[in-house]
Amino acid sequence: MNVKMVEKKEASNERVYTIPLRRKTIKIAKYKRSPKAMRVIREFLQRHMKSDDIKIDKKVNEYIWNQGIKHPPSKVKVKAIKNEAGQVKVTLEEDKK
Repeated sequence: MNVKMVEKKEASNERVYTIPLRRKTIKIAKYKRSPKAMRVIREFLQRHMKSDDIKIDKKVNEYIWNQGIKHPPSKVKVKAIKNEAGQVKVTLEEDKK
């Protein structure tokens, strides 16, 4: 019996980041803080994942905007997955505690 083993290639590059937001958003006017936090997340991931195609999940957006435009969280923990085409998908990292 001749069985061919199929090798599973690691097609994606997966990383978990804790992105600090406080230093970047504290200097901004209160009514611009949550939009700035979203831009900081995108810029951070472009720099660290070496890609311009960043897709941020709806749950990350809801987490940033949860307390309104004036009070975004000081940091956010996200999981970034880069596929072969160079597209990065960002989801909220769930703590299993």
